[in-house]
Amino acid sequence: MATTYYLGVVEKDADSAFGMWFPDMSGCFPAADDFDDLPRVAAEMLRQHVEALESNGRDVPTPRAIADAMSDREVRKALKRGATTLLVPLLADPGRTVRVNVTVERGLLEQIDEAADSRGLTRSAFLAQAAREKITG
Repeated sequence: MATTYYLGVVEKDADSAFGMWFPDMSGCFPAADDFDDLPRVAAEMLRQHVEALESNGRDVPTPRAIADAMSDREVRKALKRGATTLLVPLLADPGRTVRVNVTVERGLLEQIDEAADSRGLTRSAFLAQAAREKITG
């Protein structure tokens, strides 16, 4: 399954965090004090936003081709003001789980289980969350 990317427009005013908006995903506005944190925060917020839309029975907007999104009037205006863009991957759960068999060192597995338990997660949920965080940065 190919990863879907949404174009994010990054803007920053003096004395503010880096803020982002998506021309193809209204209502999702990630922000981070440090630009280096923005890709991770944006991917997580985008995933949560899509999950909220789906859980409320709402349609998830399909992103336009990058060239089409870049030619959007609001995007062009933002770029003229000094904004920049980032492509943000949608790492949403497709709703279907798949059983896998992995091999890890016993001590590491015990640490994974302890960390998952302390967060109220199953081992699978913990590993999926850790993988998403690693993928996004």
